[in-house]
Amino acid sequence: MPGFAPRFVQPVVESPLPPAFRSARPAPATAAAVEAAIRKAQAYLLSKQYPEGYWWAELEANVTLTAEYVFLHKVLGTDGERTRQFEKIRTYLRRQQREHGGWELYYGDGGELSTSIEAYFALKLLGDSPDLPHMARARQFILARGGITKARVFTKIHLALFGAFPWEGCPTLPPWIMLLPDWFPFTIYELASWARSSTVPLLLVSDRKPVVRVPGGDADELYAEGRAQADLSLPNPAGLLSLGGVFIGFDRMLKLMERFDLSPRRAEALARAEQWTLEHQDDSGDWGGIIPAMLNSLLGLHCRGYAPTHPVMQKGIAAVERFCIETEDEFHTQPCVSPVWDTGLTILALLDSGLPNDHPALVRAGEWLLSKQIFRDGDWRFKNRTGPAGGWAFEFWNDFFPDVDDTAVVTMALHRLKLPDEAEKQRRLKLAIEWTLSMQSKNGGWGAFDVDNDLEILNDIPYGDLKAMIDPPTADLTGHILEMLGVTGYAAPREKVERAIAFIKSKQEPEGCWWGRWGVNYIYGTHMVICGLVALGLDPREAFIMRGTQWLNSCQNEDGGWGETCASYGDRTLMGVGKSTPSQTAWALLGLMAGGEGKSDCARRGIEYLVTHQNDDGSWTEAEFTGTGFPNHFYMNYHFYRNYFPLMALGRYRAFART
Repeated sequence: MPGFAPRFVQPVVESPLPPAFRSARPAPATAAAVEAAIRKAQAYLLSKQYPEGYWWAELEANVTLTAEYVFLHKVLGTDGERTRQFEKIRTYLRRQQREHGGWELYYGDGGELSTSIEAYFALKLLGDSPDLPHMARARQFILARGGITKARVFTKIHLALFGAFPWEGCPTLPPWIMLLPDWFPFTIYELASWARSSTVPLLLVSDRKPVVRVPGGDADELYAEGRAQADLSLPNPAGLLSLGGVFIGFDRMLKLMERFDLSPRRAEALARAEQWTLEHQDDSGDWGGIIPAMLNSLLGLHCRGYAPTHPVMQKGIAAVERFCIETEDEFHTQPCVSPVWDTGLTILALLDSGLPNDHPALVRAGEWLLSKQIFRDGDWRFKNRTGPAGGWAFEFWNDFFPDVDDTAVVTMALHRLKLPDEAEKQRRLKLAIEWTLSMQSKNGGWGAFDVDNDLEILNDIPYGDLKAMIDPPTADLTGHILEMLGVTGYAAPREKVERAIAFIKSKQEPEGCWWGRWGVNYIYGTHMVICGLVALGLDPREAFIMRGTQWLNSCQNEDGGWGETCASYGDRTLMGVGKSTPSQTAWALLGLMAGGEGKSDCARRGIEYLVTHQNDDGSWTEAEFTGTGFPNHFYMNYHFYRNYFPLMALGRYRAFART
């Protein structure tokens, strides 16, 4: 197929380096030291480019996705073919367990209940006896936090597949939502792309309610109150009279309808969900570019009678395998893969740090990115009837779900490159920008994948306990779009730009910062907004922009760096608070330099932090998770964030110092 990589190899895995590998006596951040750091970082990144032209490193997440890989193959009955992988998964899960007995949602969080339940249950399915010391510690951790009945919805659904939790305790997913007409206030296209691609196949699972009996498939010991006394009612912290209470009442009605087989047009609706799932499989076998959608699609089709040997299933299983990372003794699963994102940002970092725009490595990368542009209509077309196709997705293959964030990054990178066919490049970029502009929502901002995907009440349905059912416009994305317009000089309609700026102003926090939807957290959001506004041509001395740069100054750590914990999503007192990291330090520096403070003492100290924390091979070490999937519920560690963002900051600082 066009753009198909001739070989699919493992991503770059950035393992933390031992202290001895780091410079013992770092030099101060003189001009010479900055120059040396830039050269080393450039060499490091250039050495990691794949022959096809792209860059790609591991996207690390918590252990649940690997546990769910085990669940999938146990349900499909294909576990016997994966003895080697399962033994390595057992090693991986054991090593990821922390001293307190649980498993983490993100690095250093103290352990999380649902994550720990899934890891424990996977180990049990893999043959670990509950009597082993590490299992006993895990069980104690889980029971101390309320046990299975306090877990998230998706954990309960995965347990229900094995009879370890009753299906009646899971929210009802009525298949007839597939038949709702386009004019109806709610259709599946009101769900965020990730929720939609994961939920439609789950309708097939929820209808069938399969129970697979396998050794180790019970979890009675994880019920704090005892399984016989387990409270199966759906949680509703807001109370009976709240919107959530109304939805819980509706769920009870749906369960009653199911019991008496009163689901309207059930067979037709299930056939529609099956067809939707089949139609949304990419040629490569992927669904939605994310593991939850891929696992759910395989489970859903299995519930419709598709054997693991069916060509659709074989392609899907092979696609899941490409998301996995296998080492000599471990095996684990990534939530998604990020080659387009990594390649675009690496190009920008190398350009910012002085690599010529016709450098052979950059030309190869630019040509590869052009090969990944998407010209077919995807799900975005449902709400966007006018825009031309022409965006980019995050992954190697995800044609149904291009996103504006990747498109903005790739557009900026390609704009700055000199490629063999400049006329064709400009034609492509015009389509990309026009598509992005057509994705603007009514309130002036941009969401990631869809227009006006902001039906807030969906986050109150029992199934939506991750509060991630929608994809509303956010300030960080909107800032990135404005930066793209500024970098490319595209003459966007004035009304669109003014509405975007007004949206950003409306989202500024009282402290002066902006919330970050796709990176942790206020440091990320604030730097994205400032960079976008200033690139567009706004004066960095405007009061509301200065409040943003002042906030960045205010949260610099004593060591000169910046850091922010993922916990800041749930606790505003932790805004900008956390151990310094290379990626977040770079974001703060990029925001300060865009805001006109590149020669400030704060900027100098931040640069010194980056220079003195660089490894001898030109990389940086970062264990913290600074990427956001779902605020409060899912975070990621992009293994190249620690490398291309610091290089970007160093390059811009050098340019700033020369002015």
